[in-house]
Amino acid sequence: MSKKKIIEKLKEYHFEFKHLTVLFIILFSFQLILSFINKSSINSFLSKTQDWYQKDSAERLANLTTTSLELLVETLNPKEKLEDDEVNRIIQSFDIIFSQQVLQHNIEEICVLVTKDKNIYAIDDGSILFSFLFKNEYNPPKPKVGHSNAIKIFQSIKNDLISKEQIYSILTDKQTFHILVPFVLRGEFVGALYMKNTPNFSFITNQISSSYDETSVIYLSLILFGLLAMYFISSYTVKERDEAQKLLFEEHEKNLKKQFNYEKELLFTKRIYHTHHKAEKVMGFIKDDLRQLNPENTKEIKDRVTKYSNFISRVIYDMKWYDPPVQTIRNPIFRTNLNEVIRFIVEHIFLRISRKSNAYQIELNLDENLPIVPVNEFVIWEIIEPLIQNSIEHGGEQFLTIIIKTKYNPEQKLSTIEISDDGKGILPELIEKTDDGIQKIFLENVTSKKTDMQNVGYGCYIAYEISKRCGWELHAKNFSGKGCALIIAIKN
Repeated sequence: MSKKKIIEKLKEYHFEFKHLTVLFIILFSFQLILSFINKSSINSFLSKTQDWYQKDSAERLANLTTTSLELLVETLNPKEKLEDDEVNRIIQSFDIIFSQQVLQHNIEEICVLVTKDKNIYAIDDGSILFSFLFKNEYNPPKPKVGHSNAIKIFQSIKNDLISKEQIYSILTDKQTFHILVPFVLRGEFVGALYMKNTPNFSFITNQISSSYDETSVIYLSLILFGLLAMYFISSYTVKERDEAQKLLFEEHEKNLKKQFNYEKELLFTKRIYHTHHKAEKVMGFIKDDLRQLNPENTKEIKDRVTKYSNFISRVIYDMKWYDPPVQTIRNPIFRTNLNEVIRFIVEHIFLRISRKSNAYQIELNLDENLPIVPVNEFVIWEIIEPLIQNSIEHGGEQFLTIIIKTKYNPEQKLSTIEISDDGKGILPELIEKTDDGIQKIFLENVTSKKTDMQNVGYGCYIAYEISKRCGWELHAKNFSGKGCALIIAIKN
């Protein structure tokens, strides 16, 4: 994918102020979580490192002490008789080794564990250790400081010490090490040096952790300030864009209103153009009825002329409003019998024109159970009349039979008016629906007539638009043989 296409793809996504806010919170939260995870990892690493180093340092110190004792003893020849001064010097050296280790704040206990006559003795005094090592018949006394725990540990691992001669470390209380180092003189296992050591290097880890905390705070602060700067800059940019977009939307809304009003005015003009010649035709019927007026047909002609006059009034009313109020179309005060309206339109409009009588016939199949509808009677005229006229004009050259059928389905509470003919039918492409779900026959300025006239193709369009305002559904279909039907569905 090229760079240009990537940029165009990104332009499809518009970030709003709330998106930036969420993005800012997510980024900062992730950084905060990452910091905590990193700190936890470092603390775990430092803890493991400290544990290892504590054990290693404790074992090294115990091993160094044992080695010092062994080297001191190795320098002496057990067969030579030692002078009193030399004996005192050796005892003093033993005491120094014991005392110097105890002086360290982390060493709590130190002694040499030896066995004699199946007994275990703990020695922490230089003179006692000298007597034990150089006087074979000497039995060490009990030490002044109790080393019972050291004796128990030594007794439990004595055999392993003798066989493996390795340093043993036992950890208690998570920090205290009990270390036993084999005490071997001239290749012979004598006992073990016991040391209780509690090394503490937490000050080092605390210092490292504190330094990391300071670094993390500085790092998070820099990131926070950076994100805040980006956030405010982006917010300001988005704000300006939103203001410009708002002005654009307002301008677009004004243009849409203008376009909507223009379309309503255009529909009004076309509706008036489409109905004014019908009004002229009805006026001709009125004049003709007045000429035929006599005492015998006065009531009949009076009722018919009244209907004609009311239709003319409706046409005049429509000329005043390009967008008539809904209550003048649908209203509970209207109680219209659809069957009566259809009969009057057929008998006193279409069948009254003599020149059409040899071209078509109209048959009525009306369901007397059809409910009353709350729609203005003369609005129904504006729907039914152009649909019948459409069948007459587009049915073909042969003699045409038009059937107008009404039916009521009480289960579905649905009334239908079907205007069908046995003509050539509707062009298949006009039955197809647009993306908006409207059949093309009901679109503006759509006709199957071969003509260059502009004011054609509005009969079905006007009927469809008025049907929508009545809350009715209008659709068209072709029959499998020949002919077609225009069907109005009315929910009661």
